[in-house]
This record gives sequence, C-alpha cells and structure tokens, in this order.
Amino acid sequence: MKSSFKDIISGNDLVLVDFSAEWCGPCKVLGPILKEVKEEIGDKARIVKIDVDKNQGLATQFNVMGVPTLILFKNGTQVWRQSGVMQKQDLLSLLRENI
Repeated sequence: MKSSFKDIISGNDLVLVDFSAEWCGPCKVLGPILKEVKEEIGDKARIVKIDVDKNQGLATQFNVMGVPTLILFKNGTQVWRQSGVMQKQDLLSLLRENI
C-alpha cells in the first residue's frame, strides 16, 4: 500500500524530504551523502526522495523551484529548507538538533 505524502510527513517525528530529478547532476552527488546520513542517524529520522518530474503537484505545493531542494518536516510541520547540495556533517547536525 502506498502512503500519501501527508501520511509520511505527519506519521514520523522527523522526515527529511529530498526533492530531486534524475537529470540533475547535484542530485546525483547528494544521493550517496543522504545514504550515509541515513546509516548514521538510523530510525531517528526518515529520508524520503521525491522525483519532481513524477510529482509535479507536490513540487508546486512546496514551491520547489530548483533541485535538489531539501525540506525538513517535524511532526508534519516544515521546520527547515534549503536548495543545493549539503555536506554530510551539516545534515547530521541539522537532524540531531531537531530530534
């Protein structure tokens, strides 16, 4: 069963959403960084990748103008967002501050 985006962001305490696209070079750089972050942070946060080309409605709803755009939700509320590639340590610090 496929969860709706609303269920995903409100059903978990902390959800980092990566709005990206297959054709986006920086998104390809960010992918392995997010994988490492997930390995280190474990179950304390969920990381979800959203393809803007396949989910244009969501991208519009959250005013995603460029990819990658990262948005952090805490209990369903947006608490942080940034466009562009971020380093692993910066992402880990951000997540730890919000856990």
